[in-house]
Amino acid sequence: MADAKSPVPAMPSLGESVPLAPPLYQSSVYTLPDLDALDSIMNAESPGFIYARDGHPNARYLADRLAKLEGASWSVICGSGMAATTASLLALLQQGDRLVASNNLYGRSTQLLSQQLPRFGVQATFVDDRNLSEVRAALDKPAKLLFTETLSNPLLALPDIQALAKVAHERGSLLMVDNTFATPVLARPLEYGADFVVESLTKMIGGHSDVTLGAVSGSSSHLAEIAKITSIWGLASNPFDCWLAARGLCTLSLRMRAASANAAVLADWLSAQPGVSRVIYPGRTDHPDHEVARRLLKGGFGNMVTFELEGGREAVNRFMRKAQGIPFSPSLGDTYTTCSHPGTTSHRYVSPNEKRRQGITDGLIRLSVGCEEFEQIQTEMAKGLK
Repeated sequence: MADAKSPVPAMPSLGESVPLAPPLYQSSVYTLPDLDALDSIMNAESPGFIYARDGHPNARYLADRLAKLEGASWSVICGSGMAATTASLLALLQQGDRLVASNNLYGRSTQLLSQQLPRFGVQATFVDDRNLSEVRAALDKPAKLLFTETLSNPLLALPDIQALAKVAHERGSLLMVDNTFATPVLARPLEYGADFVVESLTKMIGGHSDVTLGAVSGSSSHLAEIAKITSIWGLASNPFDCWLAARGLCTLSLRMRAASANAAVLADWLSAQPGVSRVIYPGRTDHPDHEVARRLLKGGFGNMVTFELEGGREAVNRFMRKAQGIPFSPSLGDTYTTCSHPGTTSHRYVSPNEKRRQGITDGLIRLSVGCEEFEQIQTEMAKGLK
């Protein structure tokens, strides 16, 4: 029964019982008994929450679980993967700073570094991060940060994270790694020497195409600054998505390993199909970074497969129209297999010259392989390739 003196009904007591599933705290604001309690929370002298943009129980719960999975001291949950990247860069860089980045990044990440950061007086130099001599030369000029991906999007290149960490630290730079394609199930960049790891939780970690979230995790002393930037710039998460992503974490390992096993078989099958001119999968010995993948990835080579069709855009359109069981869905990480077209989605705003340099052609298709039975995937793929 509610307290007649209080306008806010009291939550029912649970006694000694504890819910097995974490509760959803949908409230945007929390009540406090007095100003002393407010000060105590604001000064981090006691636990508690005030306003959801600054933090809420579901984000805290998800962050704690994710940090443990990443081997990190802390995690900050943001509204998307790009929000997590943005919060990290805003916290680490200021006017006059410079960073060095891979020249094979996700298209929006490249835009952020090359078009947005210069507006704030931060310059980016792009290098082939698999060429350590090129990375060393770029870092000979002072740079605050080296930014890369465990598995590049969409061509699945793998730089040597351990070697990059060594080179960066020798030159006084921090290393940040976007680990979205690998997830902490296959790779934990912090254990290889990275200072920060960024994940788009929207993808495999959420795992069901119903979450838009991101996270940055680390073991250094930058937690307070990144958390402050997340609140000030409005990059925070909402409770329901955090609740869903925490549920996704429960099955992440099972889903990632099952999808990776399907992807490995599918890549080999695709390589033998007429009309397929190129198959890119780090688990295949013909992948240029196969040996690096064997060292860095544990328990599989990932669920992403990229392949190229002879015939360009029209061939891709025919494939998508016929293989209706492989939905054209410009994201990744669902339990079911989906496809995307990098040239018109993730790298739509990349220049034609840059697409040619990376090898992103009109006939290139990126598959996010799911957990369904392989025979089901194969049957649908065969319809598209027929």
